[in-house]
Amino acid sequence: MLALDCPALDLSASGGRMTATPATPLAIAARDYDVVRRAVEYISRHVRQQPEVEEIAAAAGVSARALTDLFRRWCGLTPKAFLQAVTLDRARRIVSECPNVLDAAFELGLSGPGRLHDLFVVHEAMSPGEWKTGGAGLVVRFGFHPSPFGLALAMSTPRGLCGLAFADVGEEAAALADMRARWPNATYVEDPAATAPLVARIFDPTSWQGDQPLRIVFIGTDFEIKVWETLLRIPMGLATTYSTIAEHVGRPKAARAVGAAVGKNPISFVVPCHRVIGKSGDLTGYHWGLTRKRAILGWEAGKVEPAGE
Repeated sequence: MLALDCPALDLSASGGRMTATPATPLAIAARDYDVVRRAVEYISRHVRQQPEVEEIAAAAGVSARALTDLFRRWCGLTPKAFLQAVTLDRARRIVSECPNVLDAAFELGLSGPGRLHDLFVVHEAMSPGEWKTGGAGLVVRFGFHPSPFGLALAMSTPRGLCGLAFADVGEEAAALADMRARWPNATYVEDPAATAPLVARIFDPTSWQGDQPLRIVFIGTDFEIKVWETLLRIPMGLATTYSTIAEHVGRPKAARAVGAAVGKNPISFVVPCHRVIGKSGDLTGYHWGLTRKRAILGWEAGKVEPAGE
C-alpha cells in the first residue's frame, strides 16, 4: 500500500541540486487527484454494489485510513459520503425533487445578473463577427496548472478567461489542440504567469468574492452562448437536464442540440456543464471524462454538505 502521510513537498532543481520546497495547495490537490481518480473509477464501476472503503482503497493502491484522510483533505467528505453523493439514486432524486431548479435559483436570488453562480461570474460574449473569423486577431494566453481534477489548461484574453480544460499527465498536447481548434485563427502565447492567478481563484472557494467577480468571455454561436449562460444558473449541489435547458432557451424540442452545445462548453467547471444529467438521472457524457465529472460533483458536494462518516 502507498502511504500518503509524507510532508507535502515539491522537488525542484537548483544549482545542480534537488531542493525541497513546500507544495502549493493546488499542487497538493493535483497529487491527491491521481489517487482520487483511481478510487472514483472503481466507484463508477461498482456504484450499485456500494463498495466498502477497504475495497475502494485497495483498488486505489492505498490503505483505508490513507484514503479517508485524503478524501477529507481533497473534498471534505469521507469516501462513504462521497460515494453517496455521486450515486445514481441521488442524481435521480435531485431531478425529481428539483424539476424547475433554474426557475427556483433565479427567483430565490441564488443566481442572477450580479451573481450568476458560486464563482460570482460576470460574462460577456465575443461578437458574431469575431466568432465567424475563428478568432482572427485575438491573442489568447495559455498555461497548464495543477488543479483538484488533474492538470488544468487555462486560456485568457485581455477581456477575461475564455477557456478552461482538463488533462491527465501526458495529454497536454491533445488538450491544447482540442481547445485551439475552437478558434483556429487566434494567436496563442504560452504564458502560465498570466493564467496562474485565474486558476488559483477558480479552485479556491475562499476567493469566490462577489465584489471581485471573475470575468469570462464566451466565444461561440448565439445558440451556444444562450446554453452556456443557462448553465451558469445551476447552483452548486444541484443539477438539471438537457430538456429543461432546452425549454429555458426557447427551444423545447432541441434537447439534442442543447447536448451538443453543452459538450462544446469551452470553460469547464466555471460554466458548470458537469451539473447537467440525463432525464433518467444518468450522468451521461462529459468532454473531459465521466470519472472527472463524478469527481467534480463529489468535490462540490463536500462544499455544500457536512462531511459524513
